[in-house]
Amino acid sequence: MRMKGEIVGYKRGVEEEEEINTEENQTEMVGGGLVQSKKTIVVGYALTSKKTKSFLQPKLECLARAKGILFVAIDQSKPLSDQGPFDIVLHKLSGSKWRRILEEYRLTHPDVTVLDPPDAIQHVYNRQYMLEDVADLNLSDSYGKVGVPRQLVIEKDSSSISDAVSKAGLRLPLVAKPLAAKSHELSLAYDKFSLQMLEPPLVLQEFINHGGILFKVYIVGEAIKVVRRFSLPDVSKRELSKNPGVFRFPRVSCAAASADEADLDPCVGELPPRPLLERLAKELRRRLGLRLFNLDIIRELGTKDRFYVIDINYFPGYGKMPEYEHIFTDFLLSLVKQR
Repeated sequence: MRMKGEIVGYKRGVEEEEEINTEENQTEMVGGGLVQSKKTIVVGYALTSKKTKSFLQPKLECLARAKGILFVAIDQSKPLSDQGPFDIVLHKLSGSKWRRILEEYRLTHPDVTVLDPPDAIQHVYNRQYMLEDVADLNLSDSYGKVGVPRQLVIEKDSSSISDAVSKAGLRLPLVAKPLAAKSHELSLAYDKFSLQMLEPPLVLQEFINHGGILFKVYIVGEAIKVVRRFSLPDVSKRELSKNPGVFRFPRVSCAAASADEADLDPCVGELPPRPLLERLAKELRRRLGLRLFNLDIIRELGTKDRFYVIDINYFPGYGKMPEYEHIFTDFLLSLVKQR
């Protein structure tokens, strides 16, 4: 059965010599041939070069320009308060210095929307705390149940991992992920004797068979879009007994691993219920204090309504999300209207 994804729902910056004037108006024809002015929305962005390339694609910038939105690069060598003025600040940079700059800017420019608060972002950068809000939510209704895998944090001393796993009662195989969520590398440990090969600090999660399919739930404000990705294959008891060791995977969920056009068993490929995702997204927006993030969700193999959130990513690769330019520009416009 062929299953498809479901949509739920000029150049970069300006030339250095061009002066940005936020009072610059655009004109548009309205009923009766009258001309009405419309203020340009200026979005200052502070992104890594990699993120700038993947996110600020020509199709996004062209559509944004047509809607009265201008993206302007923030010069990190100059005081932020001396730049702009901005209506929105969009950022994804690391480091305590940048967080201090941004927090100070938020206090002195309360009229500017900062996406998103630095402290809230920092919370999901640590896998020790990332899934706490999902676990505390313990979401369960007629559409299904959403939880998190049992996990254990190992901060140091790889020689003690096996004992710690036994004491915590975790079942093999275990997925090992770096404690800092900025790394997407992971390993799968099949036996407890191989656990000492792992390098702390890390988080160990119980592996849950899920048909090799992962659901990436992109959240942009109140908009939601779900896509399928191929994931780690299921592990049988026979494989578990015959494949000791630790197997490393550089990155599992990526654009090349799209499963939206694959012929999938409906029991595996059916998207999570829309009402369940809406409720989950609403609660996490409130609890996390974020508006730009995605959830990696799996369905336990053999069940229809048992889901697990295994990762949360701030400002994910929206450029890989179909129709992201329409969703994102509509979101930016809504932020200005809400003020």
